[in-house]
Amino acid sequence: MQRHGRLYVQVMWAHLEQQSFPLTPVQYGERLEAVCAALNDLGVAPAVRAWLGSTRDRPRLGKALSLPLDVPGARASEFLL
Repeated sequence: MQRHGRLYVQVMWAHLEQQSFPLTPVQYGERLEAVCAALNDLGVAPAVRAWLGSTRDRPRLGKALSLPLDVPGARASEFLL
């Protein structure tokens, strides 16, 4: 997610067996791989892993967890419109 010139990673509550979940298990895996690749390319994957391992908050139905990303250098401009 991008807001006010900053990038955020958001973790939403979702369940594959939920009828309203829009992805198949294969599509969900592919989406996760794409997100992981983008985080690695941006150089923020270690910070995201540390945050996921340390936060006590958990996503709930209708409420996402948000982490503002500190993207080094000019790489963020590739993702901002």
